[in-house]
Amino acid sequence: MTTHEVFNQVPPFAGYDAADEAALLAGLEREGAGWAAPEVHELGRLSGSPEAQEWGRLANENPPVLRTHDRYGHRIDEVEFHPAWHELMRVAVTRGLHAAPWADGREGAHVARAAKFYAWRVDAGHGCPVSMTYAAVPALRRSPDLAALYEPLLAKSEYDYGLRPPLTKNALLAGMSMTEKQGGSDVRANTTEAAPQPDGSYRLVGHKWFTSAPMCDVFLTLAQAPGGLTCFLVPRVLPDGELNPLRLMRLKDKLGNRSNASSEIEYENAVAFRVGDEGRGVRTIIEMVNLTRLDCVIGAAAGMRQGLITAAHHASHRKAFGAYLVDQPLMRNVLADLAVESEAATTLMTRLAGATDRSARGDESETAFKRLGLAVSKYWVCKRWPVHAAEALECLGGNGYVEESGMPRLFRESPLNSIWEGSGNVAALDLLRATLRAPRTLEAFFDEVDLARGADPRLDAAVKDAKDGFVDTATIEYRARRVAERLALVLQGSLLVRHGHPAVADAFCATRLAGDHGAAFGTLPPGLDLAPIIDRATPKTP
Repeated sequence: MTTHEVFNQVPPFAGYDAADEAALLAGLEREGAGWAAPEVHELGRLSGSPEAQEWGRLANENPPVLRTHDRYGHRIDEVEFHPAWHELMRVAVTRGLHAAPWADGREGAHVARAAKFYAWRVDAGHGCPVSMTYAAVPALRRSPDLAALYEPLLAKSEYDYGLRPPLTKNALLAGMSMTEKQGGSDVRANTTEAAPQPDGSYRLVGHKWFTSAPMCDVFLTLAQAPGGLTCFLVPRVLPDGELNPLRLMRLKDKLGNRSNASSEIEYENAVAFRVGDEGRGVRTIIEMVNLTRLDCVIGAAAGMRQGLITAAHHASHRKAFGAYLVDQPLMRNVLADLAVESEAATTLMTRLAGATDRSARGDESETAFKRLGLAVSKYWVCKRWPVHAAEALECLGGNGYVEESGMPRLFRESPLNSIWEGSGNVAALDLLRATLRAPRTLEAFFDEVDLARGADPRLDAAVKDAKDGFVDTATIEYRARRVAERLALVLQGSLLVRHGHPAVADAFCATRLAGDHGAAFGTLPPGLDLAPIIDRATPKTP
C-alpha cells in the first residue's frame, strides 16, 4: 500500500568543486600561488565527489582502535584504522598537504598548500597528523643534523604507513606530545624528565595527557632536562626495529575529530634526541605552534565554507510556505550573513598563508605581521566557527540535526580548533606578550591594516578604537579577549575593503565594525545588496 508521495526533497549535495570559490581563488592569485589553481581545483573536485565524502563518513563512523598487546602478550601499541582513513591520508600526503612546501622552491608554495588544505575538507580528523607534519619542520631545523636526516622524509609526498625504523621508510609523519595532566597549556609545569646519555641521546620518563596521532613515526615533545624545559625528537621505532618504550595507555573519547586517534602515553626510558638548546624548549617549539595556528584558521574557515554551501544548497532546493527558502527574505538575511562571515575568514586565511610563505623566504616585516596576525586570527576565526556551524545546521531544520546530513559531524568538529594548542585565553594573552616583547609585531600589524585607510569611515573608526585599546595597560590583560577580537575584525575589514566583493565589504563594515548587527546570524540591516553575496555562496552542482 502506498502511504505517501516523496517530494520537496533536496537532492544529494555531491559532485561539486570545493575549490570553486571566488574569495579562495582571488586570494590564491593575490598571494603568489595562481600557478597552483589547476591542482587546487582537481583536489576540490575530488573533495566534492561522492567517493571522497563516503571516505569521510566511514572514517568517522569506524574510529581507530588501540591494540596494546598481540595474542601472545607482547606489547605492540598499535592503532588500527579503517581503510577509509588510509585513503584520506594517501590523498592528503600525495597532494602535498603535509610538509611538502618546505622542499618546494616556488613562490607561493605555502599558499598553494593552504588552499589545498582548505579545499580537501571531507574529514577534519586526518588533517591533524598532516598539519603537525607541516609544522614540525621549522622546529626541527633548530638541530641541523636531525633536520638533515628527517626533513627530506617528512617533506616527501608518499604515504608509507606502518611502524618501522624511521630512516628505513620512504616517508614520515610527525606528531606532537606536549601537554600533561597537571599543566595543560602551561607546558612549563611539565614534569617529564630527560636524562642525558653518553651517546648524546636522552632517556625520557613521564607521561603525556594528549599525544596527537600516536601512529606517527616521530614526535616533538617537551621534557625537563638538566638545563630546563627542552624540546626533543622521539621516534616510535628504534633503529634496531624495537619499539621505543612509548606506551599507549588509551585513546581519548572525544566530542568530535573521531576519525583521528588522540592518546595518553607514558615514557618508560624512551629514547629521544634534543632539538635546540637545553632550556629553550618553548622558544624551539613556538614556530611549530604558530604554524598549527595557521592550520586552525584554515580548518575553521573551511568548516564555515562547508556549512555555508550546504545550507545554501538546501535553501535553493527546498520549498516552504509556497516558495523556495532561498527566495524568502529572512532566510536570505541568514544566508548572506553566514556568507559574509565565511568570506572574511577565507580572505584572512589566504593573507596569513601569504605571510607564512614570505616569512619562510626571509621577509622580516612579514614575519612580524604573521606573529600577531596568527594569534588574533586563531582566537577570533576559531571562536566564530561553532556559532556559524550551529546556524548553518539550523538552515536545514530537523534534517540538519540527523547524522545523514553531515551537519552534526561538522558541528562537533567546530569547537576543536579554538582549543587546539591553547584555548582562547591562551591566544589572547599570547598576543599581548608578543606586543610587549616585540613591539614591531604591533607596528607591522597596523601597517597592514592601514593600507585601507580612508577607504571606509567605519573601518577608520574601528581601527582607531583598536589602537586605543592599547592605551590603558593596567586593564589590558583583563580586556585581552576584546583586544584580540577588535584586532581580528579590523584586519578582516581592511582585507575585504581592499580585496573583497564590494557588497561583502559593505555588509561586513556595517555589521562587524559599525555595530549594526544583532547577537545572532541573520540580523543584517536593511539596505544591503544581498544578491551577489548569496550568489557567491551558492554552489554549482550538476
